[in-house]
Amino acid sequence: MDVTIEGVVFEWRGPAPFHFVRVPDAEAEAIRELATIVSYGWGVIPVRGWVGDTEFTTSLFPRDGGYLVPLKDAVRRAEGVELDDRVAIRLRIG
Repeated sequence: MDVTIEGVVFEWRGPAPFHFVRVPDAEAEAIRELATIVSYGWGVIPVRGWVGDTEFTTSLFPRDGGYLVPLKDAVRRAEGVELDDRVAIRLRIG
């Protein structure tokens, strides 16, 4: 399944800062239908993603009934993405 989402980059401050984009509800619902097939444990779903021309691999994290896409620093630097920017992310699930 391929899906393109748009969302705002936000930061979660834990032991180290991480940047995420929340998957919109409609897309999260479609992804949830595949979760039991593609998840490799505790609801985490491996994906291949693209921001602009930069390809990366990561996993969707379940959170508050939806999913978060982690944005690696290397991806953000390559595409000039900053905190609070609205970005489009293409995801390939499964």
